[in-house]
Amino acid sequence: MTSLELLYEAEGLPAFELPAALAAGYPGSLGFEAPCLFANFVETVDGVVAIPSVEQSNKLIAAGSAADRFVMGLLRACADAVMVGSGTLAASPRGRWTPEQAYPDGATDYDALRRALGLAARAEIVILSSSGALDPSQPVFEEGALVLTTDVGCTLLGDRLPAASTVLSLGPVRAIDPIAAVGALRARGHRLILHEGGPRVIGSFFEAGVVDELFLTVSPLLTGRTPLAPRLALVEAADLLPGVRMRVLGVRRDADHLFVRYAILQR
Repeated sequence: MTSLELLYEAEGLPAFELPAALAAGYPGSLGFEAPCLFANFVETVDGVVAIPSVEQSNKLIAAGSAADRFVMGLLRACADAVMVGSGTLAASPRGRWTPEQAYPDGATDYDALRRALGLAARAEIVILSSSGALDPSQPVFEEGALVLTTDVGCTLLGDRLPAASTVLSLGPVRAIDPIAAVGALRARGHRLILHEGGPRVIGSFFEAGVVDELFLTVSPLLTGRTPLAPRLALVEAADLLPGVRMRVLGVRRDADHLFVRYAILQR
């Protein structure tokens, strides 16, 4: 199993009791005071998190980091619910957003952590889609997912999804309201929610002030930008000026990759 180097950690952070192998791989503290919504992204040094013209660009951006996959699995293992936007779903058609899919070598320890935390065997996978334009054949729906959508999206989906999945409308609105989405998940008993994007969706959540922490992997890669093939930044389609302030809670390293944990200081 991969092992990160702890470079800095703030004092007094919540600490879950991790299985020995996970604690060795992620030195220092990892824990959350519920309720908490935490996001996880990987970006290049020049701030690119997605390249729409490149299939599964997240793998390119992560630069083959096993440590990034390990942390992704670890955060999923801590969550009641894992949330992604419809664009992220479309970019990862075989995605199931489970800890073991991110990092298979940690599967047994991730399961042990969920049991120790009193969590369900599997986090609820939550898909955000204003339009309801989703492919019902994707595996995540066969295994059971929750779709948060609008009245229009709910009508479009009808009964097209497999019976294992659930569709919930957030009302007669044009776009997903992050506050309503979080409220719906809290009503389902979800206290620890992991947000995995994409950049437009997380932008709206930052704008609404509902994100508590950000885990950011900085990959030692430059991709540049060109108007002919757009590259997306961490936050798109959201104006956060005068800025959302953050505080560094921890910094870890694996070779040339940096893993930074931030607390979001709400505006």
